[in-house]
Amino acid sequence: MDMQRGNQTQVTEFIILGFSDYPDLQMLLFMVFLCIYLVTLMGNLTILTLMCVDSRLHTPMYFFLSNLGILDVCLTSCTLPKMLSIYLMDDNRISFVGCMTQLYLLMSFTSVEFFLLTAMAFDRYMAICNPLRYSVIMNKRVCSLLCTSSWVIGFLDVLPHSVSISYSSFCGHNMIDHFFCDFQTILQLSCSDNSSIKLLMNTLNLSLAMVSLVLILTSYSFIISSIVKMQSVKGRYKVFSTCSSHLTVVSLYSVAAVFVYVIPVSESAKSVHKLLDTSYSTVIPMLNPIIYSLRNKDIKAALKKGMEGRTGG
Repeated sequence: MDMQRGNQTQVTEFIILGFSDYPDLQMLLFMVFLCIYLVTLMGNLTILTLMCVDSRLHTPMYFFLSNLGILDVCLTSCTLPKMLSIYLMDDNRISFVGCMTQLYLLMSFTSVEFFLLTAMAFDRYMAICNPLRYSVIMNKRVCSLLCTSSWVIGFLDVLPHSVSISYSSFCGHNMIDHFFCDFQTILQLSCSDNSSIKLLMNTLNLSLAMVSLVLILTSYSFIISSIVKMQSVKGRYKVFSTCSSHLTVVSLYSVAAVFVYVIPVSESAKSVHKLLDTSYSTVIPMLNPIIYSLRNKDIKAALKKGMEGRTGG
């Protein structure tokens, strides 16, 4: 419902369009998003459980991975339940407060993801380039500090422009041509002067994202240098296998971020952009536990041990 304020109509709720132009796809989309959500929950919660019960996984690398698992569950949970309810209940309305909350959480979790991946790159650098000092430097206090900093900075990073856009005027424009409350889409609906919000976006988010990317690339340049210097082929393969999962996840997020936030969106490619943006916040979190499990002997062994113990019980 809308309420009148002078000559403007201030929006109190939004309408999430999704793919409403294609009613025949609604049930298919519901099944696809439901499967993505269930696989994401099961995959990440399984890995989190293994890390809690198996002492072999009580190391810095798996501590960071457990934080990534919690983050992926949070990231998908701030969008997918609402998307599923839209298709199931055929009610695509979301309150203004609900939309701004979803927007803030989505941006915060995405920001935290990059900082956690940066911390994980530093952990891999220390493990490979400084193995003798690794256990001393990457102690519980340092790991906790890196993870806490990632969460705090991620939530503070997006706060200024999230608050700014919540105070914008929307003048009755409340049709969100997306699957959820996306920042760029909400910004286009606003009839206020958003130059300051765009400036905050460029100076804070993009700057910190570039810093994170530079730190990750720097870490891997030292790691690659160490791998090249190794005499043993077996040693090279072992080192590469411990980094390949993290490097794959970083590549997926970086490529997706470029398509979603950097490349301009044409009117004809809006549907493709919506799918890419949705994949960025739903599909990649689903793939993370799969990627980390496929090439990880410790997780495979812990999973096998858990399954054998359950069968034996």
